[in-house]
Amino acid sequence: MTTSQSDKAARFRALHEGPRAFVIANPWDAGSARVLAGLGFQALATSSGAKAGVLGKRDGKVTRDESLANARMIVEATDLPVSADLEKCFGDAPAVVAETIRLAAGVGLVGGSVEDATGEKDRPLYDIGQATERVAAAAQAARALPFPFMLTARTESFLRGNPNLDDVIKRLQAFEKAGADVLMAPGLPDLAAVRGVCAAVSKPVNFMAGIKGKSFTVAELEAAGVRRISLATSLYRYAMTNLVEAGREVKDKGTFGYIDRSIPSPDLAAFMQG
Repeated sequence: MTTSQSDKAARFRALHEGPRAFVIANPWDAGSARVLAGLGFQALATSSGAKAGVLGKRDGKVTRDESLANARMIVEATDLPVSADLEKCFGDAPAVVAETIRLAAGVGLVGGSVEDATGEKDRPLYDIGQATERVAAAAQAARALPFPFMLTARTESFLRGNPNLDDVIKRLQAFEKAGADVLMAPGLPDLAAVRGVCAAVSKPVNFMAGIKGKSFTVAELEAAGVRRISLATSLYRYAMTNLVEAGREVKDKGTFGYIDRSIPSPDLAAFMQG
């Protein structure tokens, strides 16, 4: 690919500043990245759950090296800007968070996230002070890069036993002040909550689609104030759903009806290179 990282970063930032909301699609490998690029998506993002699945692991069990290797593969597959789901940036200390941002830039990423989930059952979320310090460290590292790295700060409150919209907004406002470029709260329960979050902050809000009953149309989300819509693991899960159904058909029925529903090999190959 010939597009420079700086050019990708500029294109990525411009998408957030444009007049419409945009969908950032989540591939899991080079092939899925090329398919999504071929379908016309303007930016890509990794997914922690999808990249874990590719490695046969559960979400949250991927190492930083594994995560960055997956990101590099996706970055190099197309000329689209790519952001990464960096989970909690693979450490508690702000210095580790900052180092993860620098390493993310080193594999060609033009954006990445830091979240306030600890990964610990007895303390699922960092307190707001520690969470904000970690965002500030990530923002400082991002600002030191020679291109505009888009930092997404996300609170996992609705997914980690703290479904308190007021606290979610308080956290996102603190993350905005700490230097985040994009704000995110996965699991918002309804459009009223989405509107409340978007109205409470001035930076672009990313809505995460992919949860049954809590995924809304692009038009509805745009009207609520959302600027970016990510698909999380949903595309990967849909692909794996078809794998499970096809495998069960062959094993349980001895038939191959799934072949008639499959994309022809030449059509799939058209998305690939070389």
